[in-house]
Amino acid sequence: MTRPDPVLRAVVLAAGYAFLYLPILCLMAFSFNDSAMMTSWSGFSLKWYAELFNDQALLSAARLSLLIATLTATAAVVIGTWAGYVLARMGRFRGFALYIGMLSAPLVMPEVVLGISLLLMFVEVSDLFGWPAGNGVFTIWVGHVTLCMAYVAVIIQSRIRDLDRSLEEAALDLGATPLKVFFVITLPLIVPAILAAWLLAFTLSLDDVVIASFLSGPGYTTLPLEVFSRVRLGLKPEINALATLFMLAVGIIVVVANRMQWRRQSQ
Repeated sequence: MTRPDPVLRAVVLAAGYAFLYLPILCLMAFSFNDSAMMTSWSGFSLKWYAELFNDQALLSAARLSLLIATLTATAAVVIGTWAGYVLARMGRFRGFALYIGMLSAPLVMPEVVLGISLLLMFVEVSDLFGWPAGNGVFTIWVGHVTLCMAYVAVIIQSRIRDLDRSLEEAALDLGATPLKVFFVITLPLIVPAILAAWLLAFTLSLDDVVIASFLSGPGYTTLPLEVFSRVRLGLKPEINALATLFMLAVGIIVVVANRMQWRRQSQ
């Protein structure tokens, strides 16, 4: 059996990384471009970062998206963890098929259908009870949690299935209640999966356009909707500046999370 050519392997690996990350690096580089043209370099400048911090509409949309993404990721992790635990540990119970079908529906359902369904639900609830009075943070948050908890449940379920059940069974034999076993034994073992699920839910919420377009109201424009609305008028390099700051923040979070996970595994 012949070994693969190391030069060819390096070339293919470099081409793959260039395909993935070169556009991002170009975006970050053009955030320091002095020209308003997105495709021509005319010199180094930080003026677009100054323009960004003076653009109140864009900053307000970014703050709203970060708030909703944080709330969504936290709620989705709480609900999705319990849902994944039920799938992995409770076995087949009465209504199991309906349960897993309803939980998996957001994974296969088009976001347009999900957005319309939630919009009609909120309209009917508002007509019956007078609440919520209008679309805003709460409606967008509910829509994003509905979408993200399914992804969290899949991640948590796969992690719990890989755990050694003898640890939980030993704790039960020693007199611990199932709830205490979950919080003392199971939960610490699945913390890395919970962190990964939280980051995934945060990213999905921060990136969503379709559901937010149905469930947002006046004065509640998320960052993707704001950027999408400006595409028709032509993007300015201040969008590149905002994207650069977001990527730096996400990179720092990922590095810190990986260090925490590595330190926990080493301990």
